[in-house]
Amino acid sequence: MKKLYIVEDLPAWSPHLRSKRAIRTTAKRHFIDPSIATAALRADSVKLLNDFKTFGFLFESMCIRDLRVYADSLDGSVYHYRDQLDFEVDAIIQLKDERWAAVEIKMGAGGIEKAADNLIGFSNNINTEKMPAPSFLMVLTATEHAFQLKNGVWIVPIGCLRD
Repeated sequence: MKKLYIVEDLPAWSPHLRSKRAIRTTAKRHFIDPSIATAALRADSVKLLNDFKTFGFLFESMCIRDLRVYADSLDGSVYHYRDQLDFEVDAIIQLKDERWAAVEIKMGAGGIEKAADNLIGFSNNINTEKMPAPSFLMVLTATEHAFQLKNGVWIVPIGCLRD
């Protein structure tokens, strides 16, 4: 599947953390183009709306694809993070100059607050004596408007990434 450019691995990110948690280094696999999966599943809009979990996985793959395109244009890379306690962040964007950002992907507005809290908790565990603090924290969504929460986390619709 990799040789046919259907799937691509998203490598794990290894920051310096204060805690002694073991970081999982297994890559996560995403579709290069999630429309391939929808075609293979013969999933139209009605089927996807009736199976919101599958729709969410496809949305996450689409977001990872877009983040990779934009990070690559900045000579950066995209990773994922997960530790042995299953604490995870969907995407870490890292540039060559060590600047980085953490991104949670949520299709609906219902999970935004929890995702933002997850990002804050994650960033609080980063040892900023050994690496810089995140440039930004973002929840990437399918909602309509971009805004910033009081805690500093950006809520950004996927359609705004190009701007």
